[in-house]
Amino acid sequence: MSGHRYVLAIDQGTTSSRAIVFDQTRAIAGLGQREHPQAYPHPGWVEHDPALIWATQRATITEALAEARITARDLAAIGITNQRETTLVWDRHSGQPAGPAIVWQDRRTAERCAALLAAGRGPLISARTGLLPDSYFSATKLEWLLQHVPGARARAARGDLAFGTIDSWLIWNLTGGRAHVTDISNASRTMLFNIHTGDWDDELLALFDIPRSCLPRVLPCSFSPADEKLVADLDGTPVPITGIAGDQQAALFGQACLNPGMAKNTYGTGCFLLMNTGSAVMQSAHHLLATVAWRLGSGVTQYALEGSVFVGGAAVQWLRDGLGVIADSGDVEALALTVPDCDGVHFVPAFTGLGAPYWDPQTRGALVGLTRGTTAAHIARAALEAIAFQSTDVLNAMQADSGHGVRELRVDGGGSRNALLMQFQADLLGAPVVCAQQTESTALGAAALAAVGVGLWSQVQVAADWQAGPTYLPHMSRDAAASKLQRWALAVASARSFQ
Repeated sequence: MSGHRYVLAIDQGTTSSRAIVFDQTRAIAGLGQREHPQAYPHPGWVEHDPALIWATQRATITEALAEARITARDLAAIGITNQRETTLVWDRHSGQPAGPAIVWQDRRTAERCAALLAAGRGPLISARTGLLPDSYFSATKLEWLLQHVPGARARAARGDLAFGTIDSWLIWNLTGGRAHVTDISNASRTMLFNIHTGDWDDELLALFDIPRSCLPRVLPCSFSPADEKLVADLDGTPVPITGIAGDQQAALFGQACLNPGMAKNTYGTGCFLLMNTGSAVMQSAHHLLATVAWRLGSGVTQYALEGSVFVGGAAVQWLRDGLGVIADSGDVEALALTVPDCDGVHFVPAFTGLGAPYWDPQTRGALVGLTRGTTAAHIARAALEAIAFQSTDVLNAMQADSGHGVRELRVDGGGSRNALLMQFQADLLGAPVVCAQQTESTALGAAALAAVGVGLWSQVQVAADWQAGPTYLPHMSRDAAASKLQRWALAVASARSFQ
């Protein structure tokens, strides 16, 4: 197929950069992937090299086009999705990074966030941004960079520095430094953006001493080339960029969760649950986040409730790398299936604190209920069940906040290929867990947003063409599920009491 019928999705993640070419039927025509290193210079610090991010991402574009046997001339548009909250600054004149990128996982500003809460700033931040004061988000990361990179504060005040999340950095490089932009979904994760007015918030900028001049212009998630002349230069070939979204919002769109009450969970290193709440900002009473889902062109902004589980697949990685009980992460299901249940063992994998709905950064991991008969298989099974327990906590909070019962949970990510985990998740929820047939939901969402922007696909088509893969129906009685959740709550309380 030729004649501008392909869409390129750029998917820049925490551990790898990827590029995927989709054809007009939403099938994958070509894929490129390169891992990039993480740096841990101090306990709790996580950094990326911005130059390596761009180099690996650019290489994957070449690989994906080559595998698809097309050139940039065959592309109708480019969609971009990215690890959210990761923060960097660069020189507007040279394009050189002014320091490392501070990754979303980084906890160096946890004390600053605690001070904001102690000073009573939490309600202001929550009301304006839908977020809770936490080092997870970009504001305190940017504040830290401006304070600690030599000369950065003065350079930013002069307008010489540009701040961005990873989408902004990629677009800056793709356009040869001509565009300093972000989209509304990524902006909503900075803790500097007013999700009600759709603009950077002056009071929050003053709170963090951030000059407005260093901030990117905020775009919709999908837009026409006629409205935004955002053009990538791929080896001399101009290709319009018409879609941008943070990775979890892109996955929500790619999973076709387009109506209020529809929800998805991405099972990766962590778990990220989003529920579409339509045009309403849903302020949570259960420590969830209100966030922008997307805005298409000049349309009405759509919102979502979000809850993050900090440690999902990372618990399995710990079994592999920390305990050495499995050689490969894919071996965990087979090991867990060698026992019929956890024999009373619960694993609370709070390696970096607890995310939603607890937001407790001080809690550390715990194994409870151990006996002399506990084996590696019991711990492996408890690790898988912990992922489902944590996700259920978030889903139950979402249902209480929104008033929407979850009719089904659409899932993607590496953990969605684990049948034991997915069945246990369905049993706890009492609702079907539906795997997407197209497992690349995040990249597909970015491609779909871009394709909508150029009129290649429609939003109606995105919904109509979504196809279910393996589906898990609940088999456990509601009483049995409630009993298990009560035991889990006791395990969490036990972990939280030991600080």
